[in-house]
Amino acid sequence: MQPNFRYSTKPAIEPQAGCDWASKMVLNPAIVKDPDSDRLHMLFRATGPWPQKRLEGRHDPFPIFLGYAHSDDRGETWTPDFTRPALAPALNLEKEDIYITDVQGNRVRDYSNGCIEDPRIFPVEGELYVSVACRMFPPGPYWLADQEPPVITKYEYVPDWVQDGDDPFTVTARTNDTVTVLYKLDLEKLKEGHYEEAFTYVCPLNEGHVSDNRDVFLFPEKMLIDGKLQYVMLHRPMNPVPFPGGDQVMVPSIYIAAAERMEDFASPKAVHKLLATGIFDWEANRVGASWPPLRVSDKQWLVSYHGKKDVHFGYTQSFMIVEERENDFPEVVHRCPDRLMYAKQEWEMPSDYPTPCLFTTAGIVVGGELIMAYGAADQKVGISWVSFDDLVQHVRKFNAEGVAG
Repeated sequence: MQPNFRYSTKPAIEPQAGCDWASKMVLNPAIVKDPDSDRLHMLFRATGPWPQKRLEGRHDPFPIFLGYAHSDDRGETWTPDFTRPALAPALNLEKEDIYITDVQGNRVRDYSNGCIEDPRIFPVEGELYVSVACRMFPPGPYWLADQEPPVITKYEYVPDWVQDGDDPFTVTARTNDTVTVLYKLDLEKLKEGHYEEAFTYVCPLNEGHVSDNRDVFLFPEKMLIDGKLQYVMLHRPMNPVPFPGGDQVMVPSIYIAAAERMEDFASPKAVHKLLATGIFDWEANRVGASWPPLRVSDKQWLVSYHGKKDVHFGYTQSFMIVEERENDFPEVVHRCPDRLMYAKQEWEMPSDYPTPCLFTTAGIVVGGELIMAYGAADQKVGISWVSFDDLVQHVRKFNAEGVAG
């Protein structure tokens, strides 16, 4: 018997009419529990038309922001702050302006200049971080790319200077592909509403000129790999070919990476290994990790992941367990073959997008219950609850290939 998942019967948060930065979509949230109370804190992705930056002859740009919300009843109801974004892209267009000050006080290239999407919150060695999928420049109404006939707006706000140069920054700007950026998160400042002090830019976590890369976050603890204690990261390159085994899998898959410094992940110093690719029918198009791993034993971690078959079947959420190895990368030891979570309720069904989508981006355990936050129909926020122990026991029924033991 599968674990009993309970879901929001209506959107927990949805687009806010009249809020210019959140009028079109509110989705893909991260959540974290307050260490000093029962309050849950959320960062959600939001967008709306931004006519103040519109260029003549083009669609309105749709920059993507992070908003803040909180809950005092384990996620049953949420209070969002639509007065202003918690974190906003700078939206600069000139090459000499696309800089930001990092956590070390250095002036560095700002890969979060255009869009800040899909937050995941996680601790690493006692410090709290948030990873976000970013673009250098905002697109137009990007959901039109999934309609017939498709309208591509990804490059509408890419400036002319990107045509000159082959350095990694310029190439990334030219493709306007996703780079995942790491921020340090000050939870006290966030919950006090001091948003401008809550986020500190750390570094990019992938090389944008190598591949568009999403679903990127770290394990909470370092691991001994190749004789060194290293940070360990999950990621999902859209183009897996430049990575080990990528020319065999050919579809977006889950990779694991190790680096001695966080700043080394977006460099040739990082070591990468294929962790999992699609093996079930509902994973034919891609798989990617969904939210940061949760420890289930001394050596094992629960990894939530998503699979997509096609635009009609949509996104499915399932789970696997990975186990640490002596002086090596963790490996998958249990993998659930079932479509455990997918869009079913009417409010979760697509409208602007043709693809059914229930996409979890957060999971925390409170009182033995796993509370998950998800984006529904790429436009709203939902919450799900399930017994953590029941879920882990269910996943352990299957081996690494999804076969019941």
